[in-house]
Amino acid sequence: MRLAVGYFDGVHLGHQAILRGADRALTFRNHPLTLLAPEKAPRLIMSLEERLSAIGRPVEVLDFTPELAAMSPEQFAARYLRGCVVSCGANWRFGCGGVGDGAWLRAHGYAVDVATSVEYAGATISSSRIRAALGRGDLAAANAMLGRPFAVSGRIVRGKGEGKALGYPTVNVVLRADMPEIPCGVYEVEVAGVRAIANYGHAPTFRDRCWPTPVLEIHFQPFNLDLQPFNPLALNLLRFIRPERKFDSVEDLKRQIAADCASLQPSNPLTL
Repeated sequence: MRLAVGYFDGVHLGHQAILRGADRALTFRNHPLTLLAPEKAPRLIMSLEERLSAIGRPVEVLDFTPELAAMSPEQFAARYLRGCVVSCGANWRFGCGGVGDGAWLRAHGYAVDVATSVEYAGATISSSRIRAALGRGDLAAANAMLGRPFAVSGRIVRGKGEGKALGYPTVNVVLRADMPEIPCGVYEVEVAGVRAIANYGHAPTFRDRCWPTPVLEIHFQPFNLDLQPFNPLALNLLRFIRPERKFDSVEDLKRQIAADCASLQPSNPLTL
């Protein structure tokens, strides 16, 4: 049996190389840094449910506990890896102190396939690179490294009617709290195969009526989708268009929204 091992946050192109041909996978429920260095634990590209779905094969999910962290490489390998051809990445580590890796397994008689790193823009693809790209609004890079658009999800909440009054009604979504940070601004998004324009932020033009915490306000053209049956709502972020701005007047805001809507692209191919 071929076993792919890793945390697989994002299940990006590098992870897909590790998973290719695997019969099963092994991963952790919580990121190891939540235990080893909580202050360094990253916000996650995917929820556990999204990650398991993207892995796309039977998965054994381990809780990363103090007991598991204290296991020697010999103990961990004997319990979880024996009898398997192990598929892993070059930077995968296991066992107390992270001293176990592909070379350790091979030296101790295990069958190992260390996947060749996949690169984007001359550097190895990693979850941390994708989070950094998302943080600066570089969706072109993030989506290229993922091999698909970055997906977000959240619950639909009732708005204040400002968009409808402007002639641009919106569906308002509070995104998953532990997702990577993204800039406040205007995005091109896709919901159930339909492209739309969305503002993520506080809507500062409305001053005392702005959102206290960022909300994703999605406007469809035409606005004829009933999305309540899909609450919580999942959508893809395709393109960062511009940072959020506070406009001098509502009329200025309306003109900018019209320009943003006109910028919607018929296609947005991913390229490496």
